[in-house]
Amino acid sequence: MSTPSAIRIAAVLSAEHRGRLMAHAREVNFPEGARLFDEGGPAQTFWIVRSGTVTLEIPLPGRRTPAPVESLGPGELVGWSWLFPPYVWQLSAEAMTPVRAYEFDGATVRMLMDADPAFGSAIGHWVGRVLAVRLHQTRTRLLDLYSPRSGSGR
Repeated sequence: MSTPSAIRIAAVLSAEHRGRLMAHAREVNFPEGARLFDEGGPAQTFWIVRSGTVTLEIPLPGRRTPAPVESLGPGELVGWSWLFPPYVWQLSAEAMTPVRAYEFDGATVRMLMDADPAFGSAIGHWVGRVLAVRLHQTRTRLLDLYSPRSGSGR
């Protein structure tokens, strides 16, 4: 369930664009078990993992606990819903280990993107690539859970 390295920040953004983004980072820590966000909540921030593991989850009908979709580690983006109206989380996220991360204010980054089209395009393409991978991972996980072959579906 890990993300291909081709969408990690260092592999996608130029040093100039990484530096511009990182100038707006705030270092944060999450203890093991902390909820970063829950599906349906307001998406106002996003993170880049420095160390530790964050698991993305999707709530499923008939299940008491959400299903894990993907595990994210160092250099990976946690959260994309901050970029797209109505700015509401589409998944949930939990720290599976102690996590150190860089936190960003979504509104600030959107303003930076609007002010500099090259920067905006780079960030938009990066988040789009991440979104495509997350959609594929979620689809694959749901097929695993609900496929008649899996025996764990309905």
